[in-house]
Amino acid sequence: MKNLIILGAGTAGTTMANLLTKRLNNNDWNIKIIDKNTIHYYQPGFLFLPFDLYKPKQVKKPIDEFIPQGVELIQKEIDKIEVETNKILLTDGETVPYDILIIATGTDIAPQEIEGMLGDHWHKDVFDFYTFTGAKNLRDKLREWEGGELVIHIAEMPIKCPVAPLEFAFLADSFFKNKGIRDKVNISYVTPMDGAFTKPKATEALNYLLEEKNIKIIPSFNIESVDGENKKIVDYGGKEVPYDLLVTVPTNMGSDVMARSGIGDDLNYVPTNKATLQTKVKDNIFAIGDATNIPASKAGSVAHFESEILTENIVRYIEGKPLKDEFDGHANCFIETGNGKALLIDFNYTHEPVTGTFPFPGVGPLRLLKESHMNHLGKLAFRWIYWNMLIKGKHIPFVSATMSEAGKDF
Repeated sequence: MKNLIILGAGTAGTTMANLLTKRLNNNDWNIKIIDKNTIHYYQPGFLFLPFDLYKPKQVKKPIDEFIPQGVELIQKEIDKIEVETNKILLTDGETVPYDILIIATGTDIAPQEIEGMLGDHWHKDVFDFYTFTGAKNLRDKLREWEGGELVIHIAEMPIKCPVAPLEFAFLADSFFKNKGIRDKVNISYVTPMDGAFTKPKATEALNYLLEEKNIKIIPSFNIESVDGENKKIVDYGGKEVPYDLLVTVPTNMGSDVMARSGIGDDLNYVPTNKATLQTKVKDNIFAIGDATNIPASKAGSVAHFESEILTENIVRYIEGKPLKDEFDGHANCFIETGNGKALLIDFNYTHEPVTGTFPFPGVGPLRLLKESHMNHLGKLAFRWIYWNMLIKGKHIPFVSATMSEAGKDF
């Protein structure tokens, strides 16, 4: 009996466990998934928590609810990977051997990487919304905040869900309008990029929306420190941005396990072949989702598309066949723009977001790079799809793992 071990029971790891149980013979393979956590979070929902659009109970469920029958869940902390001996060491001293390893440990915020970000002001007037606790604490703050300088800030790229800070800015605009205090709030969007997004055509559309909503964009801001005492952020060139309320996306980093194992890059992401998802660490180690260093968005849709291709490549690896180099970096993301509307973008390694229709060419019903109420409904519907289909490894109709060019205006 051989062992296939998955590190991490988040979106990517749970999806892989569900897909692989359908493809591997349980008389030949033991599948185990290791994660110290007990709660599975619907992380896209963290965006809605601060504005009281979702309740906490809507974005969390027990982690074991989604682990398929026949897969062993080991709820312990990982110390490190022993690459040479094909073993996982747990912090309690237990050793778990593997024949194939899938790294799906994700990415987390690292506010400690920015001088002054952590301190007495953390979750008092400096908040994140990339964690359940941060989003919930920010909700409590926004309920009683009466206005001032709201600064929405990105520390550095890459980050999980690159459009989420923009969505927060748009939803904040809508939220304060509905409260009747938009005229008392100045909103600034501070980014290390030279525009609103990583892709030029999407940036053009998103910059326009920022201007339309009277949200000031401050580009090319590379943060050095947070001055909590004087309520300002400072970049390496000495530029300062004052705030009354700072909503920041701190540096994102992969798991410390990678650093302890000596296999990660400077941000603890795993060097991975961007087309096959086999790591460059060792042939029997694969990686998926936010844990990789591939130049694709760190988003749930990407993990979903990767999972289909990685499942096929795991089977091919076991059978001794050449791996398929088919993952094209496909991502599609709904971008909430406030007031019951959203944009949809669809792109990959070689194609940036463009206008057109999705998923059916010429029909839609979803429009690309255009605000619509239908796109907003699609965003809300994704929560049901996530809990009931995506992480359970069920096929989502009409959505391909690779990007289709049909119906798009290149």
